[in-house]
Amino acid sequence: MKHDTRLREPVVPRDQPGPAEAGGDAPAGHHTLPAGTAVYAALDLGTNNCRLLIACPFQDSFRVVDSFSRIIRLGEGISTTGCISEAAIERAISALSVCRDKIAAKKARRLRLIATEACRAASNAQGFRDRVANETGIALEVIDRETEAALAVIGCSPLVDPRGRGAILFDIGGGSTELVRIERDPEARGEKPRTKAWMSIPLGVVTLAEHFGGRDVTRQSYAQMVEAVARHVAPFASEHGADLAGMHLLGTSGTVTTLAGVHLNLARYDRRRIDGIWINDADITVTIDRLLSMSYRQRVENNCISVERADLVLAGCAILDAIRQAFPLPRLRVADRGLREGMLIEMMREDGVLPA
Repeated sequence: MKHDTRLREPVVPRDQPGPAEAGGDAPAGHHTLPAGTAVYAALDLGTNNCRLLIACPFQDSFRVVDSFSRIIRLGEGISTTGCISEAAIERAISALSVCRDKIAAKKARRLRLIATEACRAASNAQGFRDRVANETGIALEVIDRETEAALAVIGCSPLVDPRGRGAILFDIGGGSTELVRIERDPEARGEKPRTKAWMSIPLGVVTLAEHFGGRDVTRQSYAQMVEAVARHVAPFASEHGADLAGMHLLGTSGTVTTLAGVHLNLARYDRRRIDGIWINDADITVTIDRLLSMSYRQRVENNCISVERADLVLAGCAILDAIRQAFPLPRLRVADRGLREGMLIEMMREDGVLPA
């Protein structure tokens, strides 16, 4: 089924350029598109982040022409109040207004604009979506957890080791975490990995940090976070965690990309050095231990973490450690890609401009 959710008119004048914005991907926005080029836009409004990717088909994939990412913490407080706060709504509308302008400036016509856990869980989600539509022209589609897992598979499966059997893919979000076992048929040479099983748990970095604390994390409170996540993961691991030969972990989230940046001792985050990197299990342990030894202030001052993630990164590490315990695999591949890439590929396949 096609998802062709269009911006409600009026939006902005079509010749009005989108504003330059911190958190965007400035070099990508400098590409000039030939007249008549089909332009696609994928927006992911998550519990923690607002992300946009605009691209056009290119050979057997796509070329990014503009992007945007901003931490907005839409789900802040939902675990205790049950609703999206006014402050979070204002932050979301500000970010979505930038996205609207970028979509209009690039004249994207084929869109998918999704929202995830915060809009699934909040009692005022419909009112929030109505307000977003009225103020920005963006009509958000709330997807279920199965669709979220499926899009993550589409976006990340190119990073499955081509010589391996498959991967345990995980997507650590702000309000939920998805786990997917993907693998190839050993009898079919060259086959792309397929989903064998999936699950979603109602714990993400925001919900976990709000419950256990994210600024001042002791080793005891960290262990409690790991245990809480492990209880949710255990049934899936019991059924799908055996026979891991030829498998590896494949992670997509701010947690794993941040972890990779800290592991590499980068002066500042660099996607080109992160997307697709392999980290062995021992180095993951060392890096998480290093993060646990840091104070909140030290995490803020680390340019790969910064104030935006300083109170969330250890909650994410706890989720990762619970997954590592359940699926003891020697290597993790890091993906700085996910739902947006999955949506773009899916739309382009539906339109016949990419092979199915």
